[in-house]
Amino acid sequence: MTAPKPREFFIQGITLEGKAFRPSDWAERLAGAMSCFRPEGSAGGIAAFIGYSPYCVPTTVNGVKCVIVNEALRDIEIMAWDFVMHFARDNHLQVAEACLIPDPPVKK
Repeated sequence: MTAPKPREFFIQGITLEGKAFRPSDWAERLAGAMSCFRPEGSAGGIAAFIGYSPYCVPTTVNGVKCVIVNEALRDIEIMAWDFVMHFARDNHLQVAEACLIPDPPVKK
């Protein structure tokens, strides 16, 4: 039996009061701060921090800036997870658990 996939959470650039969160590049800034948290065996060296971590990715959904945070970040570095989730809470941002389509069954 396989372990369940980690959950993903969408931190949305809309406050609980319904206002757009500013600055407009907040998602890229937050994901950039988390860029060093990567899976074991990821490439290191001079270019290691170019790009975003797969655990914290900025995106836009229906015109709303979001950051998708993978729960696996909690296992890698609990303080990074707390930082991201507290950022959302402290700034009154809406957070929703992702609803992902399961992987198709493996053909035998």
